[in-house]
Amino acid sequence: MKKVNFIHLRSKLPFLLLVFSLTFSTTIYSQDAAAPGGDVAAGESLFKANCAACHKMDAKAVGPALRGVADKYDRDWIHKWVKNSQALIADGDPIAVKIFEENNKAIMTPFPALSDADIDNILAYTSQPKAVPAANATTDVAAGASTGDGDSVSNGLVLGALALIFLLLVIMLYLVTNTLKRIAEANGVEYEEKEKRTPIWKAFVQNQFLVLVVSIFMILAAGYFAYGYLMQVGVDQGYAPVQPIHYSHKIHAGDNQIDCNYCHSSARKSKTSGIPSLNVCMNCHKNISEVAPETATEEYSKEFYDGEIAKLYKAVGWDAANQQYTGKTEPVKWVRIHNLPDFVYFNHSQHVTVAGVACQTCHGEIQTMEVVEQFAPLTMGWCINCHKETNVNLESNEYYAKIHEELSKKYGVEKLTIAEMGGLECGKCHY
Repeated sequence: MKKVNFIHLRSKLPFLLLVFSLTFSTTIYSQDAAAPGGDVAAGESLFKANCAACHKMDAKAVGPALRGVADKYDRDWIHKWVKNSQALIADGDPIAVKIFEENNKAIMTPFPALSDADIDNILAYTSQPKAVPAANATTDVAAGASTGDGDSVSNGLVLGALALIFLLLVIMLYLVTNTLKRIAEANGVEYEEKEKRTPIWKAFVQNQFLVLVVSIFMILAAGYFAYGYLMQVGVDQGYAPVQPIHYSHKIHAGDNQIDCNYCHSSARKSKTSGIPSLNVCMNCHKNISEVAPETATEEYSKEFYDGEIAKLYKAVGWDAANQQYTGKTEPVKWVRIHNLPDFVYFNHSQHVTVAGVACQTCHGEIQTMEVVEQFAPLTMGWCINCHKETNVNLESNEYYAKIHEELSKKYGVEKLTIAEMGGLECGKCHY
């Protein structure tokens, strides 16, 4: 009978299962120990919703920086602190009291609704290492620059070769012409000289009718251009002055979609839109001391934007390191861009609130402007054209309902323009 080598396998099976279990459990334990517990993606969402108003990852804000906080304190203690920090302080916990005093005794909002798992997710997010900006952009720029130089060199060689060929053709033509002249002279060939023509300027002067027509045309053209030039006096369309603090509407109104009326709140209820006070800026920039790296452009670097935020801090007297005001302030001398003559009355609230005119109608695509410029000419003719072309909006506007009904019958139309409702009367804008 053939010999069987694994006849005792059944007796050894429990031992093999024990070895496999120990190996598998050790692998799982090592994986758990290597990665901090919690969902990083969920933690990022919770951090932005609950913590970002007072904390930054790598810099002190209202509260301390939170990157790596899980390695500094016991996890159970962090759970208690997040859910009710004031209770720990009241109990005299030394760590809680120290943190409270180091942060100007700012009271942290309690978060009893956050579960231990939620807090662990936040800790997992704050335990992520700081991302190092990649140097790919610099490499790409350098590669692009070298490629561009190569193209310019090749283009220069082609143009140089063409210029050389053209020069050789000119020289050859000159030599051939001289050779033909010498051959003609040797054979006794003579050229008949043509009669000289009257110069064009003499012919023009001798033709009185042509002089009269051209003179009239020149006078009319000069009058047209002189009138156009004089009509532009005082029109600053395209005016884009440099401000003492660079403010990018593209970043604020465009990328971050901040409503224009948040900063220019008086536009809804006042004649003027107003210049926002710096405390409006500090509502956000108290915690935003620097921009994200991806905000930088070819023209404006991250260091430039961070420097402009530092100018804001200096103007309001904000000490970012200690998170408190110093009391030393400096005025910001903003340069006005849109400026109507003193004899013109324009009411922002009537246009913004009553008429519902969008800011972009007069100020252009402000959300795309890095540097604000005057979009419209703001002339009387420009305003009149708008009043002639714009219909009165009656939706939720009972003020105009009765007069609109009467004038609609008078003019025989369904919708009235601003001009048909008296928008062209002199006293509307000049009184």
